[in-house]
Amino acid sequence: MTADIAKPKKAGLLARAWTLVRRPSQRWSLGILLVVGFGAGIIFWGGFNTAMELTNTEAFCLSCHEMEQNVFREYRGTIHDANRSGVRATCPDCHVPKPWIHKMKRKLQASNEVLHKILGSIDTREKFEGKRLELAKHVWTAMKETDSRECRNCHNFSAMDLTRQQSRAQIRHAEAESQGKTCIDCHKGVAHQLPKGAYDAEREMNEQWNASHR
Repeated sequence: MTADIAKPKKAGLLARAWTLVRRPSQRWSLGILLVVGFGAGIIFWGGFNTAMELTNTEAFCLSCHEMEQNVFREYRGTIHDANRSGVRATCPDCHVPKPWIHKMKRKLQASNEVLHKILGSIDTREKFEGKRLELAKHVWTAMKETDSRECRNCHNFSAMDLTRQQSRAQIRHAEAESQGKTCIDCHKGVAHQLPKGAYDAEREMNEQWNASHR
């Protein structure tokens, strides 16, 4: 008899649950909506951030042969790639902002790079060299405008012990700090080869910058 009583109770619970799903009350409708929305938000945000992190890796950058064949090979062996401390700065460390807003802006800009990847704008060494100065100027301008934000993830005047630097570096860094200069003003060729015409372009860019910030 106990089993006979349990069956109707179980059936009644299932019936009520099905009715709640088919015709939920206003209170339950709001609750279900909030729970489903919250769960969907977590899944979306987790997937979104996972995708962002996957595109912020050296391996992802090198999936484009234009990068692997050109700028990455120049980067190998530089102070940012191999040094006595073993601390490496890879592509995204220097070229992808950490603050979320600036990161999203950079990702939108990257859509233009994807377009040129499809168009084959720099798919050969000759094409790359032909556009190298233009590409470099875009990067220099961006770093100048952000006060070398990505460089400062690792380097900062306030954290420098000038007494432990070589005399030339001590003088240059002291001058740079007092004159309000930023990293890219002096370190344009630190990780990649300078393109032809770099010095003339640098002088022109500095003149334009100084004229616009008087």
